[in-house]
Amino acid sequence: MQTKPFRIGTRGSPLALAQTHEVRDRLAAAHGLPPEMFEVVVLSTKGDRITDRALSEIGGKGLFTEELEQQLSSGDLDFAVHSSKDMPTRLPDGLILSAFLPREDVRDAFVGRTAKRLVELPQGATVGSSSLRRQALIRRLRPDINVITYRGLVETRLRKLAEGQVDGTLLAYAGLKRLGLADVPTELLDPEEFLPAPAQGAICIESRIGDERVNALLAAVDDARTHQAVSCERGFLATLDGSCRTPIAGYARSDGTHVRFSGMILTPDGTTCHRIAIEGKAADAAELGRKAGERIRAKAGPGFFSSWT
Repeated sequence: MQTKPFRIGTRGSPLALAQTHEVRDRLAAAHGLPPEMFEVVVLSTKGDRITDRALSEIGGKGLFTEELEQQLSSGDLDFAVHSSKDMPTRLPDGLILSAFLPREDVRDAFVGRTAKRLVELPQGATVGSSSLRRQALIRRLRPDINVITYRGLVETRLRKLAEGQVDGTLLAYAGLKRLGLADVPTELLDPEEFLPAPAQGAICIESRIGDERVNALLAAVDDARTHQAVSCERGFLATLDGSCRTPIAGYARSDGTHVRFSGMILTPDGTTCHRIAIEGKAADAAELGRKAGERIRAKAGPGFFSSWT
């Protein structure tokens, strides 16, 4: 019988803490445990500390997970909570994404200061975004727009917008909802036209392979449809060697038995784009994503990535 609290690792941002508290509350309810049986351990990551440069310049997605994974591997943490879209496709040896909470809204949200809709921005307007995917999609939609790298916490980005540093910005609607800011967006973008990042809107829990006690605990809150959809999207990303240097989008939907996936790769300037659609059995979700990645890579040709990386 568990006598001491499970130690949950998380970043310290308001969004990360909101996600971790949701995991804690779901686990407590599922197992009839008091919240005190889950100790939230806040760690600062390199990605949190370096905010003046694009992720692609300082090492990519792993900057938000390295410190958490080190303590998870050593046994100092029992599990860690992450935004799934922040996770590298290759995890450290011995670690696994063991559970996914039910997925939130996957859409990108536009928050406009000088126009309510992205397409209605004035000629030459400035939009801030830290995502190469969003930057490329904005340029594809509106080549005249000045797109700048724009990092920081959600609250920081919204403050910069209010101060007039940019005319608009894009954020994940899921994160805004979790922060109680669902009324902030001026436009929600169609996920079929403005494809989200792979795994956007999904909270994942990382644990140690073989830790049966912890993994049995986490299984109670794992949402099968989200797990299948995200596995498909991460399979697509992994096949393309996706990182913060590659504008890649992907969106899968599972009904429990069947998965439908749409994927896209773009050049950073948005001028060249390739799309793929595939569907198959939910049980084969990860392999389906890998197959979609192989097909779109073949479609784009060997020079597509090497021409600008």
